[in-house]
Amino acid sequence: MQSIADKIFARLSARKGEAVPVRDLLDLGTRVAVAKALSRLVRQGKIRRVGRGLYDIPQMGTLLNKPVIQSPDELVKVWARKNGLRVIPSGAYAANLLGLTTQVPAKITYYTNGRTRTLTLGSYSIKLLNRGPKTMDVKGRIAPLVYQGLRHLGQNGVTPKIIGHLRLRLSQKDKKELKRNLRYTAAWMKPIIELIAREE
Repeated sequence: MQSIADKIFARLSARKGEAVPVRDLLDLGTRVAVAKALSRLVRQGKIRRVGRGLYDIPQMGTLLNKPVIQSPDELVKVWARKNGLRVIPSGAYAANLLGLTTQVPAKITYYTNGRTRTLTLGSYSIKLLNRGPKTMDVKGRIAPLVYQGLRHLGQNGVTPKIIGHLRLRLSQKDKKELKRNLRYTAAWMKPIIELIAREE
């Protein structure tokens, strides 16, 4: 019969480097037994604790043959799901994720419906800033990202090239999502969103 530690290791192996919250492992044993097995696996170097209550199996990078870690975006989304919160990349980071700018912000910042705090996830320090409904009620996967990215660029920074980039990058499903959330946008952004989401 497999031990709890073996079952945990098998489950994390199946996730192929994705961070897994403890609550996704509690079907394998009691909370105390799972916690002990996780501690033992960490001490043995078989798994890695990347944040409070988050674990993964280190994946070796092909270039430097060193353990790699998930992107901050992937990690903070797992953390938010674990804690029942929403997170949205802030303006500068959203613009970078969308390919609207190559500039990587010095500080990774997300907006959240939880409290303002700083998280350490793996090697990343991530600032969470509490924001109200106008920001956090934007629904979907892509709309919050696009709205924050455009807000960062500002009305004068959204060029035809930026609009063309987003029109090509976003799927029809993404564009419908943008239109469903139009009521949350600033007045200057609405005609830009309509251009991005316009059907051919």
